[in-house]
Amino acid sequence: MKQRPGEKIKMLSVDELLGVPTGDPVTDILVEKIYPFEGHPFKVVDDEKMEELVESIEHNGVLTPVIVRPDDEGGYEMISGHRRLFAAKKVGLLVIPATIKEMTDDDAVIAMVDSNIQREEILPSEKAFAYRMRYEAMRHQGMRSTSSQIETKLRADEALAEQVGESRAQVQRFIRLTEVIPELLDLIDRGNIAVMTGVDISHLDEKIQKWLYEYIKDNGVIKSYQISALRDEMNMVDNITREDVFRVLNDYLPGRKPSMRLNFTSNQLRKYFPAYYTAQEAKSVIENLLEQWKKEQEKKNQAGDQ
Repeated sequence: MKQRPGEKIKMLSVDELLGVPTGDPVTDILVEKIYPFEGHPFKVVDDEKMEELVESIEHNGVLTPVIVRPDDEGGYEMISGHRRLFAAKKVGLLVIPATIKEMTDDDAVIAMVDSNIQREEILPSEKAFAYRMRYEAMRHQGMRSTSSQIETKLRADEALAEQVGESRAQVQRFIRLTEVIPELLDLIDRGNIAVMTGVDISHLDEKIQKWLYEYIKDNGVIKSYQISALRDEMNMVDNITREDVFRVLNDYLPGRKPSMRLNFTSNQLRKYFPAYYTAQEAKSVIENLLEQWKKEQEKKNQAGDQ
């Protein structure tokens, strides 16, 4: 590999060799020349574990080289090692040991996800975007070898599920979370909203999700059955409003008996009434029929009590 500005060839120690299973050459690279992976889904948090990593690097240096890929302008995109780079900057290191690998965009995405997905603690949002990025990369790779998009999609789904150790359905659920607005996704990460409830929310458009977030800020958590009731309402109402959303959510609060409200479209009612019937005439017929039904139910209940 041709040596580039900012690189210094470094002899490997035994510890470093053990830290790089592939045995690839390790090069010292200027920290300032490395930039994060585009769309990197894993958060780098300055928490207690980061402080432990910083302390380790202060005493021992960076023992496991980061993995980068070169660009055409003399810089390097980080593939694996965002936390180590963050810690190295906090320590004040000017260079960091790195393994440089030439990769296609798809190969880089797959390598980046694989190097992070086995971490002990992964947030739902991190897993969601990581799965989506890897799925799209695998699907794009498959497009080169097959002309059938359906077949490619199935192969990518199944292969991703197998490689991350989850069911195909579970992988698809996490990918659905990428359709949730950031404010609600943050509540999912914090455990205020269940993952399955988040999947239900993902099927709502952005405007309604923002109304949901407003509601949650004022009323606390939200349950899956409230989202189900909201989606049922949306199937009956053409242009649902913010007030409609709040009413349905309030009707289905835990322990509260929901109000009774039915909606019928004109097409649903027209097949039961003559074309010349007005809305008021149709309503009168329905009320009379319901009154008769109520009396029949009361008679049945009285007969059952005897």
